[in-house]
Amino acid sequence: MPRARNRVGTLTRRGRRRCETMVRSSRITFSSAAAVAMAGAGGSSSDDDEAGEEIESAPPLRVGEERAIGPWGIRKRLLRDGQGWATPVPPDEVSVHYVGTLPDGTLFASTRDGGGEEPRTINLGSGDVVAGLERGICTMKKGEKALFMLPPLAYEDSGAPGVPIGSELHFEVELLSWLTVVDVCKNGGIVKKVLSTGVNRQTGELDEVTVKYKIKLLDESIVEESPEEGSTFFVNEDAFGEQGRAAKNQFSAVPPNSAVNMDVELVSLKPVVDVSGDLKVMKKTLKSGDGLRTPHDGETVHKQVTVGLDRAVATMVKGELAEVTVKFEYGFGSTEVQRQLITVPSCSTLIYEVELIDFTKEKESWEMSAHEKLEAAEKSKVAGNDLFKIGKFQRAAKKYSKALSYINEDGHVEDEVEKLVKTVRISCWLNHAVCCLKLKDFAQAISLCSMVLEIESCNVKALYRRAQAYIELYDLELAKTDLRKALELDPNNKEVKLLQANLKKLQVESDKRDVELYANMFDRITEESDAVSKKRKVENVNHNEETKSSDAEEALEVVKGH
Repeated sequence: MPRARNRVGTLTRRGRRRCETMVRSSRITFSSAAAVAMAGAGGSSSDDDEAGEEIESAPPLRVGEERAIGPWGIRKRLLRDGQGWATPVPPDEVSVHYVGTLPDGTLFASTRDGGGEEPRTINLGSGDVVAGLERGICTMKKGEKALFMLPPLAYEDSGAPGVPIGSELHFEVELLSWLTVVDVCKNGGIVKKVLSTGVNRQTGELDEVTVKYKIKLLDESIVEESPEEGSTFFVNEDAFGEQGRAAKNQFSAVPPNSAVNMDVELVSLKPVVDVSGDLKVMKKTLKSGDGLRTPHDGETVHKQVTVGLDRAVATMVKGELAEVTVKFEYGFGSTEVQRQLITVPSCSTLIYEVELIDFTKEKESWEMSAHEKLEAAEKSKVAGNDLFKIGKFQRAAKKYSKALSYINEDGHVEDEVEKLVKTVRISCWLNHAVCCLKLKDFAQAISLCSMVLEIESCNVKALYRRAQAYIELYDLELAKTDLRKALELDPNNKEVKLLQANLKKLQVESDKRDVELYANMFDRITEESDAVSKKRKVENVNHNEETKSSDAEEALEVVKGH
C-alpha cells in the first residue's frame, strides 16, 4: 500500500512499474486478484504496443469522399476533418456524439435525443457498442465528424428495438475527445488512464520521482492520500492484498480482494543513470543542462576527480547539475585518505553534487597536423604520468592509450618529427606496461613490451618488464632468457640483477618442488610395488600350507584304508 516517507521523491522498486509509463497525471486501476496472478507469474509483462485495428495504407480522406474500411464491409464518408494525426485505439475511453439511422432515415439511436448535448462515453474493445461502430471510431481524429455505413450483420443476434434483422445501419459520429488507456501489465491487474499529458519523457526504472496520489475504492471511498506536496509512492505487488485493510484515521477500510482506483500526478522527475553498469556509480540529474554533447576522454573539465566521478562527468552536458553517488570501489578504495577538510575512512561511499560549468573541446585527431598530434600525445602522456604517481593506474593506462591514438602507426607522420613520435610511442608502451603490471594484467604487459622489442630489440626496460610479467605467470624459462639478454646489454643494472636473483630463488624452489614431487611419486610406486610383492609372498605361503595340509590328509586316508 502507498505510504509516505520523510524524504519526498524517492520511488521504490515495487512501485516503479506503475510510474514508468507516466508522463504527467493518470488514473490507475488496481485489480487485486489480477495483480496477485501477475505476482505469481513473476510480474512479467510484454512491452509490445496495444493492439489496434490494421487499416490499409491509403491517402487521407477528403471531406465528402467515401471509402471502405478493412475487410468488414464498413464504409466511411468524411463529413468534417479533425485535428492532428492521432486516433484512439482499444482500450481507450472515447467521448462521442452519434446518430443511428436506417437507410430510409428512420432514427433508432441518438445521443442528441430531445435536444440534449450530453455525449456518450465508450470504452473501446469492451463491447459497449456494435463492433462495426468501434472499428469506425478507431479511424477518427479529434473533432472529426463522419458517416459510417455498417453491413446488415451488426444487430442480427441482439435484435435491438427498432432495428429489423438484416438492415444496413448508418451512424453519423462526432469524436469529441478521448483518454488514453493502457493495460500496464497486459492482464488487467493495473490499468492506467491518462487524464492530462505531460512533457514528452517517460520515467525509467531507476528514476526518482515525486508524486501526488489519491486511492479510492470503486464506490469512491478514499482509502489513502498523499500530502499536498507529494511523497514517496510505494505499492505492494498485490495492491492491498487478499486481507484488505482496516479503516485508519479519516480513511475508509479496504475490503479483502478489492479493486481500487488511484489518481496519480507525476509532479517532478529526476532521471537516474547507472553509470558504471553495476549500480556502484549512480548519477541523479537535479537540473538539466543544454545540448547533447558530453565531454570526451582527453577534454579538459575543471573538477577534482575519483574514477567514479570522472566516469559520471563524462555523461553530463554543459549546465547540468547532478548528484553522483560513488561506492568505494570507484572512489578512494579500501584505504583511509586525507583530504583538505576531513579524513575519508576506508571503504567510504562518496556523494558529490556536481555542476558541469564548461569543458574545453579538443580537436579530433584527423583535424590535427603532425606537430599538433605529437603535442597532444605528449600532453596525454604527462597526464598519465601524473596519475601514475598518485596510484591511479587504470586512469593512467587510459591516458597512455589516448596518447598512442594520436600517433598510431597507421597515421601519416612528417619526416622531421618521425624520431620524436617513435620516442613518445615507446615511452607510452613502456609506461602502459608498468600500469598493467600494477593492475595484474600480465598478458597485456607482455604484449606491450613485445611491441617495443619489435622496434628496439635491445631495449633493457622492455626486457626487464616483460621478464617481470613472465615471472608472475610462472614462465620462468622465458623470464630467464629476457634477463640474460638485459644483463648482456647492461651488466651493471641493479634492478635487473635483483630480479635475476629473485628468479634464481624461484627456480631453486621450483626445482625442489619438482624433486619432492618425483620423489613422492617414486616412493609411492616403490610402496605399491612392495605391497604387491608382500601380497604375492603371503599368497604363496598360504598356498604351500594348504598344499601340505591337503597332502597330509590324503596320506592319512591312505593309511586308514590299509
